[in-house]
Amino acid sequence: MPNFWNVVNDVIQEADVLLLLLDARLVNETRNLEIEKRVKNNRKPLIYVITKSDLVDRKENEKFRKEINPCVLVSAKKHLGKTRLRQQILIEAKRKGIEKDQVTVGVLGYPNVGKSSLINAMKGRRAASTSIMSGHTKGMQMIKGDNRIMFLDTPGVIPFREKDWVKHTLIGTIDFTKSKDPDLVVMRLMEKFPGMVESYYKVKKNEDLEEVIEEIARKKNILKKGGVPDMKRMAREILKDWQKGEIR
Repeated sequence: MPNFWNVVNDVIQEADVLLLLLDARLVNETRNLEIEKRVKNNRKPLIYVITKSDLVDRKENEKFRKEINPCVLVSAKKHLGKTRLRQQILIEAKRKGIEKDQVTVGVLGYPNVGKSSLINAMKGRRAASTSIMSGHTKGMQMIKGDNRIMFLDTPGVIPFREKDWVKHTLIGTIDFTKSKDPDLVVMRLMEKFPGMVESYYKVKKNEDLEEVIEEIARKKNILKKGGVPDMKRMAREILKDWQKGEIR
């Protein structure tokens, strides 16, 4: 992680404008105050980009767009918000007095929040390598967006002292295959978004969240010997669907 921070610091120094990407489903959880402070200290323009906006109700998106400024809502998957983001980048560059033919834009955020996917959407074809597994980007990549914008893609970083592995699994910083206790993460997910998981798998809500996971496991025939629901395997499947954006 310290090496990743070195890359991030280099990007902040080299970029004319910085983007901080936030997951629409977990906006507050994916804000990185350390990055925001470093950008501010370097007196660089910062645009908040709420990614995966297609996975969230419009009212929820608009609430955060009003709270965080400047902010652009995008969906790389649905190709939404690309024109607005490009305009905002050029506006912020002009406000800062940057009159260069090409604006260098640093892309920052937690691992797996959608940095490379955004760059690919802005470019219009696959240029930055992507994966649903966290930590896929290992170093800074320079990618031409168009004739006015050059992107600097970076490895995702988390706040130095942040040790909340449940939160990191929800964000996708820890992928579903590596979560130690996936059932605990799924229960946190169900607490944060009541009824969402139950609705997706078409099971009844229940105050006992363990029973909900067990019911989903029986429905999906994910069982141990003797027909006992396999809680951990089912929880990993739920996390997989969540991290892929299937559950919304």
